[in-house]
Amino acid sequence: MFWEKKLAQWVEEVRSKADLPARLVLWSGQQYDFGHFAAPAVTLKVNSASALPLLLTPSLDNLGEAYVKGKIDIEGKLADIINISYSLARNTVTSAGKLARVRRYFTHSKSTDKRAIQYHYDVSNAFYKLWLDENMVYSCAYFENGDEDLATAQLKKIDHILTKIQVKEGQTLLDIGCGWGALVLRAAQKFGARSVGVTLSQNQFDLATARVKAAGLEDRIEIRLQDYRDVQGQFDRITSVGMFEHVGRKNLPGYFRKVHDLLADDGVAMNHGITSSDADSGETALGGGEFIDRYVFPDGELPHIGLALEAAQRGGLEAVDVESLRRHYAHTLDLWAENFEARAEEAKQLVDDEKFRIWRVYLAGCAYAFEHDDVSIFQIVCRKAGRSATTLPWSRRYMYGKPL
Repeated sequence: MFWEKKLAQWVEEVRSKADLPARLVLWSGQQYDFGHFAAPAVTLKVNSASALPLLLTPSLDNLGEAYVKGKIDIEGKLADIINISYSLARNTVTSAGKLARVRRYFTHSKSTDKRAIQYHYDVSNAFYKLWLDENMVYSCAYFENGDEDLATAQLKKIDHILTKIQVKEGQTLLDIGCGWGALVLRAAQKFGARSVGVTLSQNQFDLATARVKAAGLEDRIEIRLQDYRDVQGQFDRITSVGMFEHVGRKNLPGYFRKVHDLLADDGVAMNHGITSSDADSGETALGGGEFIDRYVFPDGELPHIGLALEAAQRGGLEAVDVESLRRHYAHTLDLWAENFEARAEEAKQLVDDEKFRIWRVYLAGCAYAFEHDDVSIFQIVCRKAGRSATTLPWSRRYMYGKPL
């Protein structure tokens, strides 16, 4: 009776504030509508009473936990499900701890970073193949015209990066966090670079190594299972794509200092990474950051672009070009989520139910977050600070001169 009364009161509060096209169905069959007139587009099925405390304080973290643990099931189009989830969180959560863009700090040792990377990336190569493009590029694509398919947009992203940093035949390139090897393969095949790619993921290392061998490029590309902090030597060009999110805000100056030390004096580096849209570098609001830390990216920390640029300067690097790709990542994630939904039954054969549910809401939720400026993403082109201005290009035109 206590829970029934609390639940009815909560539903009425939501209905008065938001009038959502959603229905709540209890294990007993009892139903509550969150809207006055519209037919429900989303149905939340509560499987047990243990879900009720999470529902009554529906932060994105609590809603996500209830779903991934199987305490609730949700029916409806995925985009509608995500919209309703954000609306519930926005209209009913009052705890400052859940709403605020809190800043949490994690210990980033080599061992904890390796464990966090392997948790996320070593799910299964076959699992990622289901919804990524054929080259398995797991970072924001670049839609030059907006109508490209995913595979084309991912190649354009790689070419955009390599053209931005002016890779030339015979130059050495280091790719920090090389994934399954798409960038170093492209750098060798199209731009003639000699590349080293490093990753902490065993699965990525194995497949990238196999792909290099299959391409006959073992003389031009070396893949290493190695922490970037252990890399030695100097490189003409350095790329880091979708990796600095794992570094930790306090460690960013040291990260950029390592890039500086590995970069040749006349070299160029590019950092491509997700950033917080909060000026204080707080994490995703409404409990989204807490869910991602617990279930998706352990120990991940997002800096505001201002903090990233400051850290680069403290690390001895001058930022010479900055580009936002937020719209591009929203679209990339939409395409990933569509692919995931289309191959859901195959995905369920490769991972357990909890992992399936995590990735399903993570991809669609992140698409919403990028679309609505909860998070952003920037490419920062850098060189060593203090160099002559005469060595800089006059314009950005050179970035767009190399067709696919």
